[in-house]
Amino acid sequence: MNTPPNASDAGSITRVAGIEVGHFTDTRRPTGCTAILARQGAVAGVDVRGAAPGTRETDLLHPSNLVEQVHAIVLSGGSAWGLDAASGAMRWLEEHGVGLDVGIGRVPIVPAAVLFDLPVGDMRIRPDAAAGYAACAAASGADPAEGNVGAGTGASVGKLFGMARAMKGGVGTASVTVAGITVGALIACNAVGDVIDPDTAQVLAGARTPDGRQLLGSRSALLRGALPHTILPGTNTTIGVVATDAILSKTQAHRLAVAAHDGLARSINPVHTQLDGDTLFALGTGASGQRPDMLLLCALAAEATARATVRAVRAARSITTAEGLHLPCAAALAAGLD
Repeated sequence: MNTPPNASDAGSITRVAGIEVGHFTDTRRPTGCTAILARQGAVAGVDVRGAAPGTRETDLLHPSNLVEQVHAIVLSGGSAWGLDAASGAMRWLEEHGVGLDVGIGRVPIVPAAVLFDLPVGDMRIRPDAAAGYAACAAASGADPAEGNVGAGTGASVGKLFGMARAMKGGVGTASVTVAGITVGALIACNAVGDVIDPDTAQVLAGARTPDGRQLLGSRSALLRGALPHTILPGTNTTIGVVATDAILSKTQAHRLAVAAHDGLARSINPVHTQLDGDTLFALGTGASGQRPDMLLLCALAAEATARATVRAVRAARSITTAEGLHLPCAAALAAGLD
């Protein structure tokens, strides 16, 4: 497997002051988890659009509920088992004195979301508490690696016509800075649909033709009357985090998460299906000291999310599991190598 690239001119979520990212990538099979840390705390919101989510602590983020800040978000493979990674993140944060002060100690607040990567290799291997701990231990403010790492290690896209015609998904990140405000996103893309370049409407990765050599175009195929395979609900999902250095209230953080889903809608088709558990978190560190117009922030959130989703498949690399499942990446298919 090639070394995953790092973000460069596309920016990254760690360009947002106060945000760190660490990946744990399991070497035994393609799976892993990603921790997005806000050690000083960040106001948070969430919006769940997919019909089959796997999440933890999302109710806590409702604007009417008590806790104002979170200290990390964990994104993980492994389906529902992957939620255990958040427990390891809590342990690491507690050991480092990070958490909500409750008088007798500190309680780290760590919401989480998972994606379904169990068909990619041995499903008995999945992220656990030790994986979440390791992801936190690896966290830094450097641009995070992208592609086949962390929560995107076992991700795939374009599964409407079966896994045999799917392609490799992954993790991507991007950021946008306007008028001294930065908004960044990190996305783990495991969509049932295709990934689209929002600037050109070109399909970048998704369902392939029966011979496996070209992109089918799931949207066009469905409109022509092609019938998708029967797919178990919840066996897909795109999850991620959008973060800003602007000062946010919990209500504004919720609206930012809502707007970030516009970026998924621009870059994935179909999206937010009953087969996906699409979930996006929003974080506001307040490090810029500014309170910009929410219209601007929401536009930046959607843009950063769309760019990060595109980077998730452009940075991915082809894999073949021991069981014989082959998932070509966008770059290889475009070059005629798969």
